[in-house]
Amino acid sequence: MNPYASYLGSRDPFAVIAATAAQLQSRLDKLGKEGVERPWAPGKWSPREVVIHLADTEITFAFRIRQALAERDHVIQPFDQTAWSQQYAAYDAATALNVFRTVRAWNLTLLRSLPKEAFAKRVTHPERGAMTLQTIVETMAGHDLNHLQQLQQEGT
Repeated sequence: MNPYASYLGSRDPFAVIAATAAQLQSRLDKLGKEGVERPWAPGKWSPREVVIHLADTEITFAFRIRQALAERDHVIQPFDQTAWSQQYAAYDAATALNVFRTVRAWNLTLLRSLPKEAFAKRVTHPERGAMTLQTIVETMAGHDLNHLQQLQQEGT
């Protein structure tokens, strides 16, 4: 199950994940130094925190992709994004974007090298059930679109 499927719709997940870093850069540039610190709504993350979350999540996706490829019926380890966000004061948006951009490029290089049948590899998420590597890629894309939409709201 992809909890972000509604964001992705019929879009090509590879096109989405390939474009995200540039879109993040554009949105951060538009927001400026002060804007990246301003949450888009009360109780929500600031744009800086969203980019840090995306960097953390990309590292997590990198591990999940590699485990899915290396193990048969890998069980994904969920993480508590709220607990992870308790450390976000340590990071700035530019560094987070660089981490995201680099790890995303690394992940795309691997994903593009895989044969079509690799995307049918099964994994299990303890909270979401049976998935495939393709579902992970689609989740990455939908997750990106969700947060890009939040950053767009901030920029309007």
